[in-house]
Amino acid sequence: MTSSPFAPSARSAVAPFEVMDVLATVARMRAEGREVISLCAGEPSQGAPSAVHAAAARTHAEQRSLGYTPALGIAPLRAAIAGHYARWYGLDLDPSEVAVTTGSSGGFVLAFLAAFDHGDRVALAQPGYPAYRNILASLGCEVVDIETGPAERYQPTVAQLEAAHAQAPLAGLVLASPANPTGTMVDRGELTAIAAWCSAHGVRLVSDEIYHGVTYADPASPDAKGVCAREIDEHAIVVSSFSKYWGMTGWRLGWLLVPQDLRAAVDALAGNIALCPPAGAQEAAVAAFTEESYAQGEAARLDFARAREVLLEHAPELGWGAAAPADGAFYYWAELGDQLAGFADAREYASALLEATGVAVTPGGDFDPVVGSRCVRLSLAAGPDAIAEALDRIITWQASRR
Repeated sequence: MTSSPFAPSARSAVAPFEVMDVLATVARMRAEGREVISLCAGEPSQGAPSAVHAAAARTHAEQRSLGYTPALGIAPLRAAIAGHYARWYGLDLDPSEVAVTTGSSGGFVLAFLAAFDHGDRVALAQPGYPAYRNILASLGCEVVDIETGPAERYQPTVAQLEAAHAQAPLAGLVLASPANPTGTMVDRGELTAIAAWCSAHGVRLVSDEIYHGVTYADPASPDAKGVCAREIDEHAIVVSSFSKYWGMTGWRLGWLLVPQDLRAAVDALAGNIALCPPAGAQEAAVAAFTEESYAQGEAARLDFARAREVLLEHAPELGWGAAAPADGAFYYWAELGDQLAGFADAREYASALLEATGVAVTPGGDFDPVVGSRCVRLSLAAGPDAIAEALDRIITWQASRR
C-alpha cells in the first residue's frame, strides 16, 4: 500500500477520550468472564421512562413514515420543552425559543458556530468536560482555561474572568452547573454575578444545564433543580438534554434555549448540518414530560442520592486528597493524594486498580490537562450497592499495597 499524499486537517487534531480506553478494557475483561464494576461511564442506568418506550412502540406500530422534521424539531416537542421550563423554573417561554438538537453534543456545535467566530477567545472552567475544549478548538476558537479548585469550589469566579478578559477580550464563557466531572453548582447569587459581568463585557454566556434535576439540595428549595441562566440573562444560550435526568443517552436528543439574536442563525445551521434531529426519538420524547416520567426521573435521582451518601460516608477510608463537593450530577472527583505513590499518574493507578480488583474508574487527564494526571472521577450511576462493593474493593486493595 502506498503512502497517502493527504493528511488529516489541523482542526481535527483533538485528543481522544481517555475513558474510551478504560471502557475497551472493561469490555475485554467481561468477554473473558471477569466480573467488573464500572464506575467510569457518565451514563445513568435507569434508561428511558416507560411512557417514552410506550410512545416509541406506538409510533413504530402505526408504521409512521418518520420522514424529515423541521430543522429545530417538531412543534409538540418544542411546546412540551417550553412547558417544562414553566413547571421547573416558572419561565414563560415561547416554543420558538426552543431548538431540538441531536443530543446536547449537536447543540454545542450549533451554539458555538452561531455565537463565536474563528479566533474568538472562549473561557472554560478547568477541570471540565473535554468536548467543550475539543469542539471549540476544531472550530478555530481559542480556549481560555480558568483554573479552579477547592478555593473556588471548582467553578469560575468573576475575579478570574476579569483577569482573563484583561489579558485579551473574551467572546464567551461556557459554564456548567452541575458540572462534569466535579458535580459542583453555582447558586443563584453566583450565577447572577457571572451573568451580569458577561453582559457588561459583551461576553456570551453558554450555560450547560444537562444535569439539572440530578441534584441533592433540599427538594423544597425553589432552586433545587438548578438555576436556569435564562431566568437571569435573556442573551444566554442554554444547553440541555434528555440524556441524564430522563436516562435517554442513546436516543440522541437535546435542546437549546436560543436568544432572539441567534435564532435565524441556529435554524440555518441546523438545517445544513443535520437536517433534523431523529424523528422517532422526537415523537417518543414528548412523553418524557408526563407525570409518570417525572416520577421515574425522581426515583432515579433518589437512587443516585443513595449512592452519593454511601460514597461520602466511606470517602475518608479511601485516603485520597482534595475532592469536589458533588452538589449534583452523579460524579465524584478527587485527587488521589498519597494513594498515587508508586504510580506514574492516575492512568497507571486506574489500570492497576482495574486489573487487581475489577473496579473501573476514570483517570482525570480527559478533564484537566494540568492536575488531571493525579485525579480520578467516579460515576455514581451504577447505584448504591455497586458503589459500596467497589469502595470495599478499592480500600482493601490500597491497604494491601502499604
